[in-house]
Amino acid sequence: MIKLHNTTENIVTVSCLKHTYPDTTEVHICGLDFLVNRGERIVVLGGNGSGKTTLLYHILGLLKPDEGRVTVFGVNPATGYNDIRERIGVLLQNVEEQILSPTVWEDIAFSPRNYGYSREDTARMVDAVMAELGIARLRDKICHYLSGGEKRKVALAGALVLRPELLILDEPFEGLDSRSRAELVDLLNRRNRDGMSLIMSTHDLNLVGSLADRVYVLARGEGVVAAGTPVEIFTHADALKRSNIDPPVLTELFNRLREQGMGLKMPVNVDQAVADLIRLFKT
Repeated sequence: MIKLHNTTENIVTVSCLKHTYPDTTEVHICGLDFLVNRGERIVVLGGNGSGKTTLLYHILGLLKPDEGRVTVFGVNPATGYNDIRERIGVLLQNVEEQILSPTVWEDIAFSPRNYGYSREDTARMVDAVMAELGIARLRDKICHYLSGGEKRKVALAGALVLRPELLILDEPFEGLDSRSRAELVDLLNRRNRDGMSLIMSTHDLNLVGSLADRVYVLARGEGVVAAGTPVEIFTHADALKRSNIDPPVLTELFNRLREQGMGLKMPVNVDQAVADLIRLFKT
């Protein structure tokens, strides 16, 4: 398991959380504590019913735990979210819940207007984030008629427009084609290099190596069963199996090559895998 650096600042803590939904379904997220340090990229993995969305909704203050402790920027988000909401951007799995305004420009401008930014500053911020996401052509389009991928980009623009310190994303790659997924990975990493922390859940394990500093694995009924770097998690695939997640094909391939005695490190992405295989073939 990866050790936390003493010089980093913890911005999110979730400890032994229990939540009961109105239909009496109970979700327990105990085991290891869920910790996020400033500047980290955190990916949450887990099968259906493991509690990924429940975890994110508690961090956002949308749910209040029956038991356990949740702090974000030093406050309980269930009771003090208004004190920190301008510091957090959100992309929900169902983007329809986020798009509130008739046109694209108006929707992205919702937060700056709500927080009292001037008309000039709002226009500058909205135009900048639309250009960054490549959606300036959608400026005057009616949101209702956009494609699923376009709606996801508009919702993401609304989450990024205030340049938040922390961005929380629930399955952000759904509805995106391969090119759009690659562009989103580049965007998130670029924002992270500028200082933004990331927490995201995803089913796309092939992108984890390019997106995560640390990975948390949740299993249904067990809570957090593993935490570590992508290499640590993928090298010990038993944690993924406990959560009914198949390891990435690249991981499976390299595990089998390592079992045959080949001196290969576990790659975190295709580029690293290619470099390691070229090195092997040249020896």
